[in-house]
Amino acid sequence: MPLSLNTRVLIAASAVLFSFFGLAEITLEKIYHDSIEQDMEERMFGHVYALISAAEMGDDGRLIMDKELPDTRFYDSESGLFGEVSSNDGEWLWRSESIEDMSIPFTKNLPRLAESSRQITLPDGQRLYLFSYGVVWSDSPDPGQDYTFSVAQDMTEFDARIAAFRSSLWGTLGGVALLLLAVQWGILRWGLLPLKHAANELGAIEEGMQTRMKGRYPPELQTLTSNINGLLSHQREHLERYRRTLGDLAHSLKTPLAILQSAAENRDGKTDLPNVVLEQVERMNQLTGYQLRRAATSGWTVLSAPIAVQGIVEKVLAGLHKVYADKGVKTAAELQPGLEFSGDEGDLVEIVGNLTDNAFKWCRGQVHVLACSKAGPRNGEMDLFIHVEDDGPGIPSEMVRYVMQRGRRADSDIAGHGIGLSIVRDIVQLYGGTLEIGESELGGAAVHVWLPAGPKG
Repeated sequence: MPLSLNTRVLIAASAVLFSFFGLAEITLEKIYHDSIEQDMEERMFGHVYALISAAEMGDDGRLIMDKELPDTRFYDSESGLFGEVSSNDGEWLWRSESIEDMSIPFTKNLPRLAESSRQITLPDGQRLYLFSYGVVWSDSPDPGQDYTFSVAQDMTEFDARIAAFRSSLWGTLGGVALLLLAVQWGILRWGLLPLKHAANELGAIEEGMQTRMKGRYPPELQTLTSNINGLLSHQREHLERYRRTLGDLAHSLKTPLAILQSAAENRDGKTDLPNVVLEQVERMNQLTGYQLRRAATSGWTVLSAPIAVQGIVEKVLAGLHKVYADKGVKTAAELQPGLEFSGDEGDLVEIVGNLTDNAFKWCRGQVHVLACSKAGPRNGEMDLFIHVEDDGPGIPSEMVRYVMQRGRRADSDIAGHGIGLSIVRDIVQLYGGTLEIGESELGGAAVHVWLPAGPKG
């Protein structure tokens, strides 16, 4: 089962958090280790100077350590502090009483002012910190005057301080990490709460408890919820349109069916039944085709790519030239490059196809098609403008009034340009556009269509 978004983010953030605290612990421990190691080295340097201050030159020209040492730990074997002074020629050696029979590998034969520090582990497991310092007792070049002062310190206290610091550091960082994890978990739950609310609303929509997402969401989700609401509205509109269309279709078919029934029941022989049947069947075919195409109209859709108008018009015109090849129609097409339509491609094909098909059907030989961006007659905004005109007989004024009536159903009584203009009218109304029919400069009919660039609101 896939992990939830909350769990994924929590795991990723926790991994980053623990990695940060792990690196912080390593860094802080190293800093502390270097700090107390430097402190130890400074104290060892102090012990070396104490030994130097306790030494003096004897009558034989050799150092003697007769003075009492300032630090009594040099006399105690359990103190963990050890000292040694040796001449660089190897002929004289002094060792503190605390060493007893221990074998400590002090550094020897250091030149003047040279230092040496290192950590060692004795065979018995005891860890020592060794520090040696080269001294020339006088300015004489005699090598017998060169000495190496060395001290050793047991590192048990050093290791104990490191362990105590590490334990305290881990405890502190662990506590802070747990606290931050709790805070992080709360922040994640709060931050992802809108997503949970959106999921709950979608569940309510699936169960039919509400029809759209009503919650107030942060800007990052507003586009998503708006698109979801758009899809839901689009689906409801489609469903409602199908229902209305089925009702209209059923209502429209009543008359042809009643005529057929009356003709079938007429037994006087005066009715030409075959012709009546053919006429009414053709009428029902027209009604059915019109209502089905009307139901299939999509309208504005969200998350859809814009449609290139020029390609659609050129494709439709190429097909019509083949269909009406015997008429030799001359077509003038003015198509604005890059012009786009943000609705459904099928709707645009229906508009262009019906208008140009009517023009080819009724023209004497010339058709003019224009597609461009133009200010609409309603609000002055730049709309998609489609203009189709021909040199045919035109559309009677009474037919124009019928087609321009909003909400009227087409039926088989529509003459002249058939149901094509009615389909165009319904599509244009669905998009909130404008349809105008007038006289063409070529002498026939001119149809103007304005389609808004996008849905309003």
